[in-house]
Amino acid sequence: MRMFRDLQGRDAALIIGVTLIVAVLSLLPMGRLLVELVAPQGQLSTSVLTETLSSRSTWVATWHSLQIGIGGTLLALVFGIVAALLVGLTDMRGRNVFVLFYVTPLLIAPQVTALAWLQLFGPSSQFLKIIGMAPPLGSRNPLYSVWGIIFLLGVQYGPLVFLIVRAGLRKLPRELVEAGLSAGASKWTVLRTIILPLMTPSIIGAAALAFVSCVGNFGIPAFLGIPSNYLVLPTLIYQRLAGGGPAVLSSVAVLSVLIGLIAMAGIAAQEYASRRRDFRIVSTSLPAAPFVLGVWRVWAELAAWLLIVIVLFLPLIGLTLSALVPAYGVPLTFATATAENFRFVLLEHAGAARAFRNSAVLSLAAAFFAVLIAVPLAYMLAWRKRRWTPILNFAAEMPYALPGVVLAIACLLMFLKPLPVVGVSLYNTLWIILFAYLARFFVLALRPTVAGLHQIDRALEEAARVAGAGLFYRLRTIIFPLVAPATLAGGVLIFMTAFCELTVSALLWASGSETLGVVMFSFEQAGDSAYAAAISILAVAVTFMLMLATNLFARRLPNGVLPWRD
Repeated sequence: MRMFRDLQGRDAALIIGVTLIVAVLSLLPMGRLLVELVAPQGQLSTSVLTETLSSRSTWVATWHSLQIGIGGTLLALVFGIVAALLVGLTDMRGRNVFVLFYVTPLLIAPQVTALAWLQLFGPSSQFLKIIGMAPPLGSRNPLYSVWGIIFLLGVQYGPLVFLIVRAGLRKLPRELVEAGLSAGASKWTVLRTIILPLMTPSIIGAAALAFVSCVGNFGIPAFLGIPSNYLVLPTLIYQRLAGGGPAVLSSVAVLSVLIGLIAMAGIAAQEYASRRRDFRIVSTSLPAAPFVLGVWRVWAELAAWLLIVIVLFLPLIGLTLSALVPAYGVPLTFATATAENFRFVLLEHAGAARAFRNSAVLSLAAAFFAVLIAVPLAYMLAWRKRRWTPILNFAAEMPYALPGVVLAIACLLMFLKPLPVVGVSLYNTLWIILFAYLARFFVLALRPTVAGLHQIDRALEEAARVAGAGLFYRLRTIIFPLVAPATLAGGVLIFMTAFCELTVSALLWASGSETLGVVMFSFEQAGDSAYAAAISILAVAVTFMLMLATNLFARRLPNGVLPWRD
């Protein structure tokens, strides 16, 4: 083939193999989903499509998804933009620690966030009991509402907006800001007339990603919406699958495509808004100098840390206190405090102990295989570009860009029957979850690897190629050692994200293949909040320890690889 004319033997086999792997992980599941849309159960028909789209529950859930998508996005924009302006434009002290803590909710599983806030404000809240503000037992939790869902989505994805807007602020040219200040404009005027207009592409991009994330979120609407019968599309799919099993796959496939269309509409709106004006900046200057806050700096710092206390520390304190009580409703005192809940989920409950093992194995395996595939693919995308490499890049990013429920339904359809030729079934096994994790989170290893290759001089690799070294040898002895810190950091991000994942696992798990997110959700649904809180605290501890461990080699990584590093 012409695209491989400069490759021979094992080199061509490696490139073809990586290309096929990406196609199997991304294009094949999505293709199977689209086939089910027009040919349910293998027969051309529009009956399932018509029946699903004519159902009132479909459009109620769609309206609810749009409500929380738009509301959560707006709140995330407020939180994220304010935090980004404070960190990126001012002389605020302690910004590195602030960024570490502010980004942490983004790395904590959404269901953990939901459970933490439920334990903080519910009638059994140990924190509210300690300060004498707990409502009577049996009172309705105020978070069981659309406003509670929107608020937690804003808290969860505010850091996502923050990261994107902060990256845009780093490219803000110094001379434009200084020209405005020199002309006598106040800092507020410069912010309103120069900085924010130039940040429009970043803000629009952040809004699109936040919208897609809110619409596809399962954990928060499941914990807060299902008890109040406020269903969105992901929770509607979950309930129909739980009640109907494989028989309703064709129907839920229609719902998953509907979610995908809503997500793509958000991305298309971003593209349209970005193209209406030219936002390009011609500048070679250093980033803009920080605004000196003067006497306002202390107040700004207090406000920033108050935000951290509210969105991170208080919910985690409430979650920890709930994990220490022996039973629901028992006040927490030195006499009643116990670690029995932690011992139970780690040692006694077979499903929870198995879930810890499964989640650890799945996360490690997904990270390992993603790192192996990311290096040769990143090499093709960064150093050996062809006309077809953008298609590979799109295919690799698509499962992550679309809501996780879309990929989960696609995997169910793809592996419902045994694999052809070999006759092995992945359905209801750990392998189908591993496949979904690898497909969904692979891009987290690919992006930092590509960024790392863009910052590395190609001279050593070119010299080895001229000397006759094959691609496989160059990847193993030159390219991987050079880019290893960035690639391995991506692997750590995959482990952290997959370890307590729920959206995909909730639709793919079976008895024996439980994951932490699934067991946590099951405990909460059964009313065993103390056990769910104990698992959540352990998951948060693992996440935070990995964040701190990764910081040890942060200086060897390209900028932006670790989202919690300023």
